[in-house]
Amino acid sequence: LECPGVASCADILAVAAHNLVVAVGGPTFDLRLGRKDSLESKATDPENQFPLPTMSMSEVIKIFTSKGFSVQEMVALVGAHTIGLSHCNQFSQRLFKFNKSSDIDPAYNPEYAAGLKKLCENYTKDPSMSAFNDVITPTKFDNMYYKNLRKGMGLLATDSAMFGDSRTRPFVDTYAEDENKFFQDFARAMEKLSVLHVKTGTKGEVRSRCDSFNTLSY
Repeated sequence: LECPGVASCADILAVAAHNLVVAVGGPTFDLRLGRKDSLESKATDPENQFPLPTMSMSEVIKIFTSKGFSVQEMVALVGAHTIGLSHCNQFSQRLFKFNKSSDIDPAYNPEYAAGLKKLCENYTKDPSMSAFNDVITPTKFDNMYYKNLRKGMGLLATDSAMFGDSRTRPFVDTYAEDENKFFQDFARAMEKLSVLHVKTGTKGEVRSRCDSFNTLSY
């Protein structure tokens, strides 16, 4: 992945994401190269650009549609939760202090919730504590994430909401029953995502170091 002055950090990240998906059994997809790295970077830039676990499904849909993605494309992209981890503090409210009537979110499968509660019992002392997004096949890219949602095993609140919302549930059901359809739609959505807000020409640079600009301006 080293090609000074030619391969941008943005391209390296895009290729790494593609190769990771393929390496764990997911679909390949067309990936264009030639991105430039940004000439500016602000800590506040990601705000309101990515969905948070605490958001309502309407808020999540609004973020995706504002970037040109359909609800179905959104559901396909979120299928990436078939791999990876989430920190306990991202879903702890669903386990320890959901509401006045119950500590545990009733949308959780009881047995699944009990396992999560035991896993995360000391998360306040160790913020790094995490759980697999897909506890059944955590290292395999497949459609198990959607199957889990139907069993009350959606880790994040937004996962459970996607199964409970009439706008998104039909696509969850489709992908839970047809892995090939999920792979096809995920690949197309990733191709679309990979060219979103791409910088080219003089609008960017090829950084020598990914953590800093080539020329600092004060």
